[in-house]
Amino acid sequence: MITGILLAAGAGTRFGGGKLIQTLNDNTPICVAAARNLKASLPHIIAVTRPGDTAVLELLQQESDLQVVTCLRAEQGMGHTLAEGVAASRDATGWIVALGDMPLIQPASIKRVAEAIEQGAWFAVPRHQGKRGHPIGINSRFREELLTLTGDKGARDLIAAHPDKIEFIDVDDPGVLVDIDTRADLLKIR
Repeated sequence: MITGILLAAGAGTRFGGGKLIQTLNDNTPICVAAARNLKASLPHIIAVTRPGDTAVLELLQQESDLQVVTCLRAEQGMGHTLAEGVAASRDATGWIVALGDMPLIQPASIKRVAEAIEQGAWFAVPRHQGKRGHPIGINSRFREELLTLTGDKGARDLIAAHPDKIEFIDVDDPGVLVDIDTRADLLKIR
């Protein structure tokens, strides 16, 4: 089974804190919108939060069909957070790694990334108008490498080590590129 991992453990320092609980135009918190897009696409979703972020934890726990885990070493970087999500889903046949601050990705784009992994792709990356986006699909053949990730690069180095094994999925979905890092980014989509 392909498992979606929602990385929702960042501190949002460039935003000034509290980023994932900010709301979109329809009053849906950013992290909830990102989780719902994953849930509309995949049967099993894990959201990874950081210790002490009670607001995000409580919002995500209210979502049905969503497993929430806390990464005790989240402050050490995205690698630890991703490893935590993989550890919570060791039996998965692959992972769709989504970012909690990317709430505009269409479920159809996520499904296409998952289908590529189901069909044997090592890595699947959506691309919109020639630009690489998210979420990233990773085959279970990299389970051990993912479990030992550290630092703040996530799986970037792992993917870069196998450039010929990346399957790009061209999508007509600008949401795969919309990452909310700052308050100005949020204002652009409101």
